[in-house]
Amino acid sequence: MFQEALNYPRNSDSALKNVAIGGLLLFVSFLVVPTFLVLGYVVRALRGVLDGVEEPPEFDDWGEMLVDGLKVFAIGFVYALIPATIALVAVFATGLTGAIGGDSSGAGLAIGLIAFAALALVTVVSLVIGYVIPAAIVSWVRADRLGAAFSPSEIRPLAFSRTYATGWLVAFGISLLSAIVIGVLNVVVIGAILAPFITFYANVAGTHAIGSAVREMPLVEDGPDAPASQPAA
Repeated sequence: MFQEALNYPRNSDSALKNVAIGGLLLFVSFLVVPTFLVLGYVVRALRGVLDGVEEPPEFDDWGEMLVDGLKVFAIGFVYALIPATIALVAVFATGLTGAIGGDSSGAGLAIGLIAFAALALVTVVSLVIGYVIPAAIVSWVRADRLGAAFSPSEIRPLAFSRTYATGWLVAFGISLLSAIVIGVLNVVVIGAILAPFITFYANVAGTHAIGSAVREMPLVEDGPDAPASQPAA
């Protein structure tokens, strides 16, 4: 799976063009819109992989890519609210404890314990969300309903499956490998130039790893009239 994922972005006559466009978009990601376009391209690649297409898509239908990218951003933003809420509650709790306890040593200890517990909880929750978000995106793409990205009944079978876990680990390994390569290249000036292109390549390869891992899994749909399962696209 690792080798197939790494080869996937090159399985096209337009591979060099795709990577060049994707890298350039990430290079100017500070303009925000290019980031959404890259996210939209990744979604298009995921759709193709889920359909069994082993050739990466072209950069076209930019409006559709932008809309898909915005949806991916919305999914990530909603999930990111969870650790953000925990952090805000912790800040409120420490402030309230400080106001009530004043300068006493007991209040200082309580504030320290709250801060430590909050930091540990935010870290764990953030790691879990980093694992769940790709499953949420896959659920949305397979069901073609944005609500599926937040449906426990659709996400749970993916997140708790060995196949998804394997695909996610392969994607994580590719991301880690790209970070190492970028770190090595950063020793020279060319590293900063190549970093967005390597990052784009790794993201597309990781998308293949996850998509190919789960495409044979049954699709569970919510709703009283929905079948219990149906073959995945």
